[in-house]
This record gives sequence, C-alpha cells and structure tokens, in this order.
Amino acid sequence: MILTTTNNIENFKIVDYLGIVTGTAYDSSYSANGSKLSFKDMFSMSKYYEKYSLALEGIKEKAFQNLKDNAIKLGANAVVGIQLDVEPLANSSTLLVSITGTAVKVK
Repeated sequence: MILTTTNNIENFKIVDYLGIVTGTAYDSSYSANGSKLSFKDMFSMSKYYEKYSLALEGIKEKAFQNLKDNAIKLGANAVVGIQLDVEPLANSSTLLVSITGTAVKVK
C-alpha cells in the first residue's frame, strides 16, 4: 500500500478515487510498550519525553494500520493527501491520533 501526503504519486496514474478514509487510535501518553511512567519519572523531562515519544510512535502506527485496513476495504492500493492530527484529550493523559486521506487505485 502506497501512503503519501501529496495528491499524486510520481510514476503512477490514479485510475479511480474511492473515497475518504480515516484511521484513529488513542492511548495514554504516559504509556509505552506496556510500561507506565512512574510518578517520580514524570518530573524527569528526559524520561518524560522519551516515554512520550515512544507512546506517540505506537499510537501513530495503530492509526496508520487502521487507515490502511479501511482503504483495503474499499479496494484501494494507495492513499493520497494524508493529513495527520495529534490531539491531547482534555483533563487526561491520553493522546488521540487521527489520520485522513483519499483512497485511490493506481497503476
């Protein structure tokens, strides 16, 4: 599956536009690989950012997998015009990742 933020793919021709697809995922921003950040480590900026970055990467991967699964259901072999949005949920340590694009068939 080809995924791109551009509206076309070099050396490929879009032969069919199948519709808008999304992929979303959310999780605690203090959790990475099943391990929570301890209360003490929350005050260590380097440990906080390390865990935060690992958690964000995992959430993004889940969202991209959901996007690909939804595109495949439409019969697509590519998604163009991808936009990614990361939002913290109010009053919690949870991040929401939302990815949107257009499912297409290319040759």
